[in-house]
Amino acid sequence: MPLSDDQPHTRTRLPVAEQSSYQVSGRQPRPLRTLLAVLVVVTLLVLAISIANRGKPDPGGATGSADRTGGSAGDAVPAPANTAASGQQPVATSANGVANGFPHTDQGAQSAAANYAAALGSAEMFQADPRHTLVAAVADPTVTPQLQERLDRAFGPETVAGFGLDAQGKAPKGLTFVSRSVPVGTRTTNFADTATKVEVWCTGLYGLAGESSTKPVSQDWYTLTVTMRWNGSDWKVTDFSRAAGPAPVPGDQQAATAEDITNAVRQFGGFRYAR
Repeated sequence: MPLSDDQPHTRTRLPVAEQSSYQVSGRQPRPLRTLLAVLVVVTLLVLAISIANRGKPDPGGATGSADRTGGSAGDAVPAPANTAASGQQPVATSANGVANGFPHTDQGAQSAAANYAAALGSAEMFQADPRHTLVAAVADPTVTPQLQERLDRAFGPETVAGFGLDAQGKAPKGLTFVSRSVPVGTRTTNFADTATKVEVWCTGLYGLAGESSTKPVSQDWYTLTVTMRWNGSDWKVTDFSRAAGPAPVPGDQQAATAEDITNAVRQFGGFRYAR
């Protein structure tokens, strides 16, 4: 039968060993606080490692080693450090208006290819004597005769006439002939100690500037692949090929007047290029 509250209560004391196993600790475990503490420590470690590594140079950025593996545009994309604006000290020497004496490095080869692309796309290529001078400045002596013959055929009477020039490659009176190649970027597709192949992405300006021009100056996009050989002191061209594009979508911009284009061609000089 149930006990009445009026009856005396009995208190039982357990032995010490048994008592400790039944008592509840005054401090409850707090797993959430422990988890937060661990997360804070891990975060601080990650931040410390990031700060320590921030100032270390990219092992492949200085020489563009990621670009030396070769391949086509469908290959693995190079690291941003290999395509960002960079460059060693530009060369200070030139021959016949073309920079020379490029370093025996990947960047030196890219700089050479960019300068040679600008020379091969210049207005001087449309006249025989200036063309021969330029080819002699950029070509390896072992292939100079073959390149001279090849370019003489490429810039024959039919070609120069298509640009509105006479047989000597001169513009009609009162007009200014424009032919400029502007390298936009370069990449090495096959680098070796004695030879290399560099692609130069270019935009070009071609046409006759002037009020009476029937062939106004227009823009073109193309990629020039330049094969070069190290001759012991410089990179020199042994072969080249050209492919159209890649071309961006034309911008919504009003075309300049014939006078503006003529003045721009006469007033704005070209550049030497370095990777």
